[in-house]
Amino acid sequence: MLFAGTYDGVYRADGPRFDSAERVLDSGRVMRVRQFDGWDGVFATSKSGLYRSTDGGDSWTNLDVPREEVYSVLGDPERERLYAGTHPAHLYVSDDAGETWRELSGFQDLPSRDRWHTPRHRDEAHVRSLGAHPDAPERVVAGVEVGGVHVSDDGGETWTERRSGVHDDVHHVLVRGPDHYVASCGGGLYRTRDAGESWVRLDDGADHTYFREAFAHDGTLYAAAARSSPGTWSGERGADAALFESENDGDTLDSVPYPGQPEEVVLSWTVDADGKVLAGTNDGGVVFRTSGEWVEAGRMPVGVASLCSV
Repeated sequence: MLFAGTYDGVYRADGPRFDSAERVLDSGRVMRVRQFDGWDGVFATSKSGLYRSTDGGDSWTNLDVPREEVYSVLGDPERERLYAGTHPAHLYVSDDAGETWRELSGFQDLPSRDRWHTPRHRDEAHVRSLGAHPDAPERVVAGVEVGGVHVSDDGGETWTERRSGVHDDVHHVLVRGPDHYVASCGGGLYRTRDAGESWVRLDDGADHTYFREAFAHDGTLYAAAARSSPGTWSGERGADAALFESENDGDTLDSVPYPGQPEEVVLSWTVDADGKVLAGTNDGGVVFRTSGEWVEAGRMPVGVASLCSV
């Protein structure tokens, strides 16, 4: 079963073809749809709240995070804590699967907190990405748009800034290992192998520098970018986008063609039960990788911000 978080709620499809997808959650704009090992069901973050479904998407419960606009969610690998990142940029935790919440106030004590804002987001910021790795379950990684990358080693109670050397417009942090992350930013694609103590920029020399999300499967790193921010994604060439693949952890990025290029930019990824990598675009396109190429898997009525296979 596949879920698509879109600009207009969550849609469900039974296979890689999305032509017959049905909307199962009318929540407004969805940022993430995620499933976590050991946790029942699927979670959807949206501008109207954090939702959970444990029956395949037939029904959904709003988990009533203290702030309505929820941009990110994390079910920790030890199945003890559920985290929610919001707009404005606050972080909440639940020890009872979303029944009650408390704020992780240490997140507000980071030295750069007063600089987390941008005019295009009401002069505020949001916690756009949350991640953890099973080999370091107490280490929580947060990406803030606009505010950088920050790491906690005690389940979110206290935090350390890891924003030096990485662009501060962070859209997504792919946690590949306890210390190994790939950050997709409005100003480039970055990698760290020391939990953010140092960063290497991977897209030097590329014409496309606005990255939204990276994905890894079977040794291949996937990333996609537009030439500039969403305000430029209209006109004759649309997003003027590119899709990259790398077999060496981003040391080199190979541009590959895909349906919808260059007008549509890939925003989201997942892998289905058969091992196919799927990608969703800002204009509702869904494509998947097969026999060494990307092919069309259907079209959604609105942009696909997130994909999740359950």
